[in-house]
Order: sequence, then C-alpha cells, then structure tokens
Amino acid sequence: MKLDDENSLEIAINTELEMEAEGNSIDNKKGHDIFFNRGVIGSQAYAREFGNAPPDENEPFSKEMVWLSRGLFEALTGFIALAKSEEYSLRAALYEFHYLPVAVAFAKSAEAGADVKIVYDAESSYKVSSLETIEAAGLDKIKAVIKRTVSEGIRHNKFIVLLHKDEPVAVWTGSTNISAGGIFGQSNVGHIVWDSDIARSYLKYWKHLSENIPSRKIRALNQADSPIPKGLPDRNSIFPVFSARDEDDDNTTLQWYADLMDSAKKLMCITFAFNIDEVFQKVIQKQNDVLRYIVKDDDLGKNEIIGQDNDVLFAAGGHFGKKSLFNFREERDNPLNVNDYIHNKFMLIDPLSEDPIVVTGSANFSRPSQRINDENMLVIRGDTRVADIYFGEFMRIFDHHYARYIFKKLTENNKNNPDAGYLKPDNSWIASHFNRQSYKSKRREYFISG
Repeated sequence: MKLDDENSLEIAINTELEMEAEGNSIDNKKGHDIFFNRGVIGSQAYAREFGNAPPDENEPFSKEMVWLSRGLFEALTGFIALAKSEEYSLRAALYEFHYLPVAVAFAKSAEAGADVKIVYDAESSYKVSSLETIEAAGLDKIKAVIKRTVSEGIRHNKFIVLLHKDEPVAVWTGSTNISAGGIFGQSNVGHIVWDSDIARSYLKYWKHLSENIPSRKIRALNQADSPIPKGLPDRNSIFPVFSARDEDDDNTTLQWYADLMDSAKKLMCITFAFNIDEVFQKVIQKQNDVLRYIVKDDDLGKNEIIGQDNDVLFAAGGHFGKKSLFNFREERDNPLNVNDYIHNKFMLIDPLSEDPIVVTGSANFSRPSQRINDENMLVIRGDTRVADIYFGEFMRIFDHHYARYIFKKLTENNKNNPDAGYLKPDNSWIASHFNRQSYKSKRREYFISG
C-alpha cells in the first residue's frame, strides 16, 4: 500500500473506562480506577494547540494545565474530596508535597469534619517547599501533618488511604508526586484500588511510617506484612510490596522483579525513570523471541547494556527541537520538571494475554528502593482491564518518545544524509512486517491476536 490520501482505513476502537468502581456507595465499590496524565508537553499537539506557551502551574484549571492533566489532577482532588464529613478519614504518606491546590483539598476535607493525617518527608531538599505549602493551606494549624525524619534513603511514597466510619475502603497510589511537575509535567499515573483488604494493608504500613520507624527497623515489618511469593504471583491476585524490606547484602525483591520480567512469554514492557539495574540488564540481553519494550527518562548510560537482540526496543524521553523533521513544529521542553519526561514506575508481563501481570507504584526498580527507601508497589495478576489500560498508555508514551529518539540517533549518525529517517513513499516498508525474524512481524501478530 502506498502512502497517499486515497488509501485510507477507518477502525473503530473500544477503550477501557478510567473508572471501573461499581455501585453508588463508597463501601460497595470494587475494582480499579486508573488515571494517566498527558505526559507529553513536548509534542506536536501542545505546539499546535497552545503555541508552546509555558503553562502556569498556579492555574490548574487553565486550558493548558487541564490538557496536561488529562483528568489526573481532577481525580486526585476528587478522591480527597470523598472525605466530606466526620464519617471519613484520610491517611496519606507523601514525598514531594508542594502543590498548594492539593494541600487545599486536604484542608477542605478537614474543614468538612474529616480526620486528615499526612506523613510528609521532612528530611530531603523538598522539606522547605513542603512546609511552605503546609503552612499556606493551614494544615499545620489543625495538626494534620506528621513529620517523617528518618535520614537513610528517601521517603518516596505517594499514597492516600480513604476510611469510612474508621474502616479502610480504598487507596490512591501510583507514581504521582504532589507537585506541579508530577501532576502536569512528567508522565505519571494515579491508581485507585477499591478493596478494603488492600486499603487496610496500606493503613497498617502508614501507621509504621507515622511512628517514624527507620528503614533498618521497618524492614522486618514490611517483609511480614507484604511477603513476595517464591515464584509467580497466584492467579487472579493482588498484593502490595512495601519498602524498605531487603537487607544491605540482599537483593531478593529486585531479583524477584527481574524474574517476573524473565517470565514473559511474548511481551514485556517497563519504564525506568533512572538507571537500569544489572539484574534487569541480564534479562534484557537474552537472545529470544520475547518483545521487550523499554522507555527511560534519558539515554542509556555507559554501564547500561541492553544487548543486541532486535526484539528489544528502547526509547528515551525527549522532544523535537529546532532541527526537527520537515514541516514538523518545534516543540518546547518541560519547564514543570526541568526537562524530566518519564516518571512512571511500572512493568507489564504479557499484557495482552488472558493472564497478565502488572507491577505499579512509587518504587523505581532500583536497589535503594528495596533497601532503604519508603516505597509501595502493587502486583496485580489476571486483571485484563488493568493490563489493557496500562499497556495502551505505555505504547502511547513509548511511541511518542521513540520517534524523537530515533530521529535524534539518525541525525547524529547520518549528518550528511538529510533524508535519513523519513517514511518511504512506496510499499517497500511493508516487507519487514511479514518477515518472521523481524520484531515488526511479531508485533503485528501479537498485537492483533494477543
């Protein structure tokens, strides 16, 4: 098929709703509500729609910020607002806590009579801006905040437990820091689990954090409260993994995640906001027919080796600058997070199968995240709806940055060939999609059939 206007095809696509929870009563809701922000301030869409205007982080309801949020900010503040009377309580553990509109949402719930308690990071470089936000919202005056001051690691959680009549009913978790950059700038997810057992486990973890237990003493508690299985998770299961948990000379949890990665039969997807640990590099380097998609905030470092298997596809965050493709608009950088793009922390194992595994939460897939940081992850097996949403969003972000990453590499490697990287005007591009040795053929078959 040639690339021309006469050869076109329309396909109807049914997508999953962000909100699954059933029933009108909070106590009866079940399932998962999942919200991804736009995460692509450096894009042709933003350049066309807003002329690359800098977004005003103090105006969350401006057209630019609403577009960037894509419902994440609204879902976050909406979840907090569910605590609307003295029947409700909120228990939060937050790393960056310096976006005033969210702090005000907590204060409004407290004013409505809800019991609000927030454990916040009072030790890192964010402590000053967080305290300023807390004071501006008046949360200090109503004694809604609890300082977490352990000095080892980082206090990296971003979760909120909702209680009704003192019973945990749901938890908000994910990768989104309470900052303008987290909510509107970087690629992030907010994930609500309507499950009393899961919410209760998070509440127990929160109590340990509120007691300011240091990482070396909290490890045994977290191991007992959130054990990982020796092999794969049970079918149709969901459970949390709380950190800190592993001893200094132990790598049990990170290796378990790597083993999950290695269990993929057809497809694995993972996001890295920072470095790729050696345990994952070993799996990625294997020569096999499993498609392995990796999106990372920046390019590979000198010690990050992912091998030569053509079934491994890598993309790094970026935007089209002044030297862009023909007739493409110049895109802006990300002023909300000093050019950071990818902040998600999730992994997908065979997401299009009938038995997918989703791992998502606050923890970067790193050794400090398991040994000394405050972190939480969810492991979900067998929920095809959750996997569909995460996979759709992964491919959206991956393809967005892959085009920019490939253009960057082609520009660097073909400085004397200005036509490098352009689409072919004839049908020669089709052949690789039917070559069984090509990842494109595997992608075509798997994405169609699962």
